Amino acid sequence: MHKCSQAIAFAMLPILVFLGRQDEAPGYDDTPYLTDGTWRVHDKDRPRPVAVSPGARSGDAPSDATVLFDGSNLDAWKGGPWKLVDGAMEVNGSGTLETKEHFGDLQLHLEWAAPAEVSGDSQGRGNSGVFLMGRYEVQILDSYRNASYADGQAAAMYGQRPPAVNACRAPGEWQTYDILFRAPRFEGDALVSPGLLTVLHNGVAVHHAEMFHGATAHRQVASYRAHDATGPIQLQDHGNPVRFRNIWVRALE
Repeated sequence: MHKCSQAIAFAMLPILVFLGRQDEAPGYDDTPYLTDGTWRVHDKDRPRPVAVSPGARSGDAPSDATVLFDGSNLDAWKGGPWKLVDGAMEVNGSGTLETKEHFGDLQLHLEWAAPAEVSGDSQGRGNSGVFLMGRYEVQILDSYRNASYADGQAAAMYGQRPPAVNACRAPGEWQTYDILFRAPRFEGDALVSPGLLTVLHNGVAVHHAEMFHGATAHRQVASYRAHDATGPIQLQDHGNPVRFRNIWVRALE
């Protein structure tokens, strides 16, 4: 064989070996089982994660998200209706909105802005809320240089736990909530595990796997009552013209 042909054949060998192995799942079938006994360490038969395209920019919806509001319409919601203005929806006193679709465990992204013109103080300033399953509230409030009770601040688990820090931007500026929620579990009427919440407010972790003590209540101790495994996401009409935009959700198994 000509030396040039030998060199080409030698160079092609790794490619041919690679092509021959494409149908073989990488991994092992002789490693010990993990503690739950379902899969081995590096198990070659364990299903690979499904590919998802992330948003082009930070805060954009990934390819597997359900877009609840993109600025164009309120088709995913019932109640209200709130008014559409400059690609956002604005509270207008017509009542709370809730999603037509129901969710349990979820990842939720939304952006909100309190009115640029400051009016009122404490709980009367830029007040709204995000209710998970229609029961468990993450507070929305203009908490920028605005004193109020700790468990009623922006990003608080209302009436239960204050945020770790106050990450609120100035009135009129857009703010982000990125929420991870594990719904409570029940067996019959008995609570098996409480709801758990993680929140990033403007990219700052303010709750990490914190426990809800029960459904949100005002001036009362929260408590659980058995309910369905899923429920709506609600946005509260508290009388202040708070705006919302770019809302999407991913149901988590």
